[in-house]
Amino acid sequence: MEVRFVMRGTEIDAGLKNYMEGKVSKLEKFFSRILSSQVVVSFHKGKHYVEATANANGVILRAEENAQDARRAFDQALKSLERQIKRHNDYLKNKGQFHSEADFSFSIEGVADDAKGDTSGSDPVISKVKRISLHPMDAKEAAMQMELVGHSFFMFRNGETGDVNVVYKRKDGNYGLLEPD
Repeated sequence: MEVRFVMRGTEIDAGLKNYMEGKVSKLEKFFSRILSSQVVVSFHKGKHYVEATANANGVILRAEENAQDARRAFDQALKSLERQIKRHNDYLKNKGQFHSEADFSFSIEGVADDAKGDTSGSDPVISKVKRISLHPMDAKEAAMQMELVGHSFFMFRNGETGDVNVVYKRKDGNYGLLEPD
């Protein structure tokens, strides 16, 4: 497995880098098809932030933690990433046994009310652009991916229609699905 390190505003010594590389390489015992991993270490406002990302055969798993010590932040992020990998592995094992009566409610009612935001007149600023590859899947798989990544929304290609869809977490705890006309 390839492990990439990115440092932003800080440097780590070779001993800590070897420690991190050894720990990340042990993730393969939980899931054998991890293609690559990336560890981003940054220092901001007196804290070390560590973001660990793993590409598990096309599924991107991500964990981010911060602490005063870079090693502690890394250990916490790695623990969270291990938990996600185990959950993903369990999901794959139980995928064939997935029952259709599972309750996933997808509704876009009330989205117009939620979309009414601040109308102060200032133009929005796009501070980051991310490029992602869209994999075909169904809405249930996309909701699972969204939870694994820890985001409030997830864009995917619908395996049945081929359209680009977005699944998102609603404020009431349910899920929503956006489909193009």
